[in-house]
Amino acid sequence: MIATIEHVINNSIENDYSKSISIEHRKKFAQFFTPFPIADAMSKWILGNDQLKSVLEPAFGLGIFSRAILNHKKDVYIKGFEVDDTIFDNAKKHFENTENVNILLQDYMYNDWKNKYDGIICNPPYFKFHNYDNKNILKEIETNLKCKLNGFTNLYTLFLLKSIHQLSKNGRCAYIVPSEFLNSDYGKLVKKHLIKSKTLRHVIVIDFEENVFDDALTTASIILCANDNLTQRVKFSNIQSLQDLSKIDNIITNYPNLSDAKQVYDFSELNPEIKWKAYYQKQNSIKFKNLVPFSTYARVVRGIATGSNEFFTFSSSKAKEYNIDEQHLLPCICSAKDVKRAFFNLQDFEELKQNDKSVFLLNAQNSTDKNVNSYIRKGEGEEINKRFLTASRKPWYSLEKRPPSPIWVSVFNRNGLRFIRNEANISNLTSYHCVYLKESGLFSEIDVDLFFAYLLTDTAKLIFQDQAREYGNGLQKFEPNDLNKAMILNLNCLDNDSVKKILDFYKLYKQGINCIDEIDKILIKNFKMV
Repeated sequence: MIATIEHVINNSIENDYSKSISIEHRKKFAQFFTPFPIADAMSKWILGNDQLKSVLEPAFGLGIFSRAILNHKKDVYIKGFEVDDTIFDNAKKHFENTENVNILLQDYMYNDWKNKYDGIICNPPYFKFHNYDNKNILKEIETNLKCKLNGFTNLYTLFLLKSIHQLSKNGRCAYIVPSEFLNSDYGKLVKKHLIKSKTLRHVIVIDFEENVFDDALTTASIILCANDNLTQRVKFSNIQSLQDLSKIDNIITNYPNLSDAKQVYDFSELNPEIKWKAYYQKQNSIKFKNLVPFSTYARVVRGIATGSNEFFTFSSSKAKEYNIDEQHLLPCICSAKDVKRAFFNLQDFEELKQNDKSVFLLNAQNSTDKNVNSYIRKGEGEEINKRFLTASRKPWYSLEKRPPSPIWVSVFNRNGLRFIRNEANISNLTSYHCVYLKESGLFSEIDVDLFFAYLLTDTAKLIFQDQAREYGNGLQKFEPNDLNKAMILNLNCLDNDSVKKILDFYKLYKQGINCIDEIDKILIKNFKMV
């Protein structure tokens, strides 16, 4: 006998479902369940609308938001949308005796555009652009909202924009979404639309030590919107624990007045072009003077993307197996974990090669070698040539043109950016980005040691954090443009004596003496704000 649904004010239903349904199925439909305390806090924002009669839950799942709302208010009509028939059947059983809840097995993005709701509450699916019907859903959004969006837009932001469009007068919206769009390139147009709609009220960034969603590699934000014209201001808040959820109660109680002026901005002050972490996280760069964009000195681009690492990468034994001569192979770092130190030289490469690591890429363009051609035919038999990246190349087995860069930088990290001096002058895959110095800028090629010495310091890493994308459990990610737009110290302001000292310490560091702290001291003395 299933308990009355509004009495299930915990995650027991979700936990039972997770135990009985495979993780593969849940990942396929992006089913990461919201902790009930967060769902309850979000529901209170919706319930703060005195005119609340209708509620929409666009990604219904097992109805955790509906349960939270019904626990406080029984006489509200709720409509839900769900695309997975497995979870839909489960939800129907739980809500079969709740007449005012109507769950539809339909895709929210293609339906219900004309209806308006007093409250909309949602934990939307997290799908990157290549994992959903990107082209058609974007067309649906752009047609109905008359706005242009980036083709790389994540599905969860499209749910949010559609829901804001469906708010009735005085209607309220509460979404819990990954914080990614606040600081990503595709998020610029989404943020622009949020500002234009003038419905955004609060951005609550959840920065728990653990992930909000089990198995989901992301931090989260609660987005609260209202279609009421009661304020022209947006507040950013930070939550470090479940106990901090009481902040949402204060927000609701005091709305539309703001209890304090910290992290509060007029719509006119919000810039959709920048990372919005500047509005809710103290920026490290303000502690320093004489800053310039990283692009003043260097340009960052991603590493080589093959489209099929399994096919294109070679170890010595694999090359022997297919009789591929080294003249048809490009030396390359294929895995970030194969680089242990801040300097990678030819001896390190030879050691990897001797240990039979994958350190080559097939470089087959214009080859007439019969063994190479035989391997290419093998790839075509496996339809490697029809994959997303390979299908766009001519010939499909050609490599992206990426000359070896003097410096590599890690894409993901937990302990600050990791820069590698590529003394072996070999190529790299996408686990590292390529850093190319600008010879016509303030630094020429001979200054690479001074530049790299700076990149090794805690000072450099601290300033770079302003541009990081935050994921769960302290994981950070940097895309090439995150680094190109980041600020760094203007090393051209250093006097000759300081430069000499830095280079002397750098030489000692290369010899195995850890003296990066001494370089930091020089930088702090020259650039730290008093």
